[in-house]
Formats: sequence, C-alpha cells, structure tokens
Amino acid sequence: MVKLAKQLVLPAMLMLLTFGLYLHAAKNQTREPPVMLLSVEGIIGPSTEDYIVRSLEKASQQNALLIIIRMDTPGGLDTAMRKIIKAITGSEIPVATYVAPTGSRAASAGTYILYASHIAAMAPGTNLGAATPVRIGGASPPAGDKNKGKQKQSPAKQGAMKSKLINDAVAYIRSLAELRGRNKEWAEKAVREAASLPAKEALKLNVIDIVATGTGNLLKQIEGRKVKVRGETVTLRLTGAPIRQLLPDWRSRFLSVITNPNVAYILMLIGIYGLILEFANPGAIVPGTFGAIALLLALYSFQLLPINYAGVALILLGIALMIGEAFQPSFGVLGIGGVLAFVIGSIILMETDLPGFGIDMSVIVTFAATSALIFVVVVGMAIKARRRPVVSGMEELVGGEAVALEDFERKGRVRIHSETWQAVTETSVHKGQKVEVVRVKGLILEVRPKNTSDNILAKET
Repeated sequence: MVKLAKQLVLPAMLMLLTFGLYLHAAKNQTREPPVMLLSVEGIIGPSTEDYIVRSLEKASQQNALLIIIRMDTPGGLDTAMRKIIKAITGSEIPVATYVAPTGSRAASAGTYILYASHIAAMAPGTNLGAATPVRIGGASPPAGDKNKGKQKQSPAKQGAMKSKLINDAVAYIRSLAELRGRNKEWAEKAVREAASLPAKEALKLNVIDIVATGTGNLLKQIEGRKVKVRGETVTLRLTGAPIRQLLPDWRSRFLSVITNPNVAYILMLIGIYGLILEFANPGAIVPGTFGAIALLLALYSFQLLPINYAGVALILLGIALMIGEAFQPSFGVLGIGGVLAFVIGSIILMETDLPGFGIDMSVIVTFAATSALIFVVVVGMAIKARRRPVVSGMEELVGGEAVALEDFERKGRVRIHSETWQAVTETSVHKGQKVEVVRVKGLILEVRPKNTSDNILAKET
C-alpha cells in the first residue's frame, strides 16, 4: 500500500504543476493590455528617475496601451530630468504627462518633461512654467570654495556662465517643442523670463494638448488620437482598457530615503565615526562594520547628488582638526578651527540652490556640537587615561620597587606588594637591598639594584 502511494505521488504533482501553468498562461492570454498610471509628487531627483525609467520598462513588458504620469512638482535636478526625458522619448509606449489634481504644478523640470511627452495634459486650476535653470550640480562654479567663488569670478565671467546655462536650456526645450509640435516661442519665454501659464491659457497657446478634469476624462478625450512613437504613427484605442497603478517599489523608496541630502550627510558622518572608532580600538568589529556600510551608502548617494567636493574636504579637515585638539591640546585653536571647517563644509556640501536639496541647519549644528564633544572631550579623556601609569595587573610591576629577601648573585627571591617573587639579576644583591623591576618574564622578575642610602646600609650590615 505504501509502495503504491509513493508511485502515485510523482504523477499527481506533475499533473498539478501542468494545470497551474495552464491556468497562468490562460490568464495572461485573456488579460487586456492596461493603461499604466504613475504618480510623481515633490522634487524630481534620483529616486524619481529610477521610478519612472523602471516603470516604463515594466509597462513595455506588459504591452501597455498608454502610460500616464500624474505630476505635481516644483522642479528638480537637471541630470534626473534629462534621463527621464530620454526614457520618455525612447519609449515604445505613448506617454501622457498629466498635471493633476487641481492646485498642482509642473514647474521648472516638470515643464521640460511635459513638453517631452507624447501627450501633455493639465487639470483645471494647475500651472506650468518657471523653467529658468538655477545652480545645478555640474553647472555651478568649478570645485573649490563655493563661498569664495563669487568673489573670485568677475561679473563678465559670471554673466557668460549664466548665459551658457540659459542658452543650453532654451535650445533643449525648443528641440522638445519642435519634436512634439508645441509652442516653441513660449517655451523659450518660460526659460528666459521664468514665465508661467495656467491650464486654460496653456491650451490656447498650444503649450499643452488637453485640459482634463480627471483620468477618465483624459482617456475619453484622447481616444482615437494619433501620436508619433519613435517615428511611427500610433492610434490610441483605450476604450475599456483597465487602469493599473504602478507605485514605487522597495528599491525606489529606499533610493528616495538615502538620496535625501540630510540622510546622505548623516550616513557619511556615521561611516567616518565608525571607522575612526574601529581604528582606535582594533577588533571592535561593530563600529567598523556599520561604519563601512554607512560610508558606502553615503558615497553611492553622493554620486547621484550634486555634491561640492570642497565641502567634503572641509568636513574631513574639520574632523581631523578636532581629533588633533584631543591629541595635542592647543588651548582651543585646533578645536575651534575644526568646528568652523566642519560647519562651513556642511553648508556648502550640496552644489545646488534648488529647494529641498540643502542640508538642514539644525542637523549641521547638532553634528558639529556632537563631533566637538566626542573628539575634544571624550577622545581627550581616553588619551589621558591611556597615558596614566598602570595601577593594576602584571604591567604595574614594571618600574616598581622590591626588597631582596636573601643574598644572591644571579637568582633569588624578592618581595613586592606583599608578594614573594623569583627574581634574576646581572649583579649581586644583598638581603634587604632595594631593587627595581625592569621587566616581567612569566612569573620571574628581572631586577637591578637601586643606588640609595638604604642599599648602602644593607651592604655594610
């Protein structure tokens, strides 16, 4: 009976597996191509780029009919914006950017993305524009002291740099407007004059294609519309298509956390402190492990963010000076200089004037005060404690004073701290003579006579 049951188990499992695969295939065959809905709120940065680019790839894999990016943004980083636009213009699926709900905006980088989309739509009570480039990573003065750069650069040089930024941005947005057949003149005005438009005026000026009251109304208005996707004309047939929302996955959410400038800054400092503690106490393991992980995460975040490496250098210099104050007291000169370098470096760390990409001053002050306390006070106390003479254990015997219990030339007995020890010496020693412990070898003390009046008296007796 048991043998028969064993023989039936394998065929039954194979049948269940085959049936499951059949149901999965049948489900995929009957599934209607969806309309994918993405949601972008807040500043456009590395996490937004990752979310949109990867969502476009997923939509292509699922043969989506349309991708809707519902947007409300004040702008963001130029690098992230350009990568998003590359993904949109290279997408096999039509992309509709929809500024919604009422009260939302597509400012700065959002305007460029709106212009790049196959369909540009806005909800009533929304606006777009103000696309003049601000100081962005890679477009600001060369690495160096950011706070001194403005003084060293002549007005003519500053004007030339600003002109380059604006001309580049104008050429870029005009090329997008030409690609989608939208208003090029107003696009240039949005960059040069930071102009903005409400939804209805944007529709009149051919800046956008549709004003829609909701996602359903948007789909209804674009039904049957023809758009060019990678050079080919595509007619949108969306009636009855299910709307599937794609939310940011764990990777995008994690990236959103670690690319927050405040979080990246804290990770960097935790990493530095952890490695310093590990080097100061070899074998502790925990500080070094967590410090290395935090520092690697910070470095990954920094290569995605607009970082001023002069700021990083000043932070490291500040930490080094505070450690120097602990090792070599300088009446506060090194410590104060270290705190100043640390604070200035933290302030100029982010190479951008975009709101939301600076480091909060409360975070800077907290870490500056904590660093000063740790390195100047705590580390200083630890160093002083290490320099004190040993008061317990075998090491404390070295340099101590012992008394010979007998006459001996090479080996004999001595008393130290009320304990009797075997001792060796290179000269003769008399009973009662005081000797100094030179070193400890296992349970034997190496001693040498002390030339004191007591020793002279011991020799005479």
